Amino acid sequence: MSTIATSSFLLSDPAFPLGVDTRWETQNRTVWNEQEHASEERELVYEISWIAELGVWRRFLRFEQKARN
Repeated sequence: MSTIATSSFLLSDPAFPLGVDTRWETQNRTVWNEQEHASEERELVYEISWIAELGVWRRFLRFEQKARN
C-alpha cells in the first residue's frame, strides 16, 4: 500500500517562470534491493510540474531514501 502526501505552491526560482503550478508527491513503496536480495520500504519524492511548451504534466523523481519505520 502506498501513502501519498501532496503540496502545491508557486516557485519563485528564476529558473521557473512565475505562475508555474508545481507540487511535490511522496510515496512509500516496497521495492526489491538487488544488493541485499530483499524487499524494502522506500520513500520516493516526485516533483509534478506543468510543462507549458508541451501542454502536459510531467513527473520527475527528485529524491529516494529508505523509509523510516
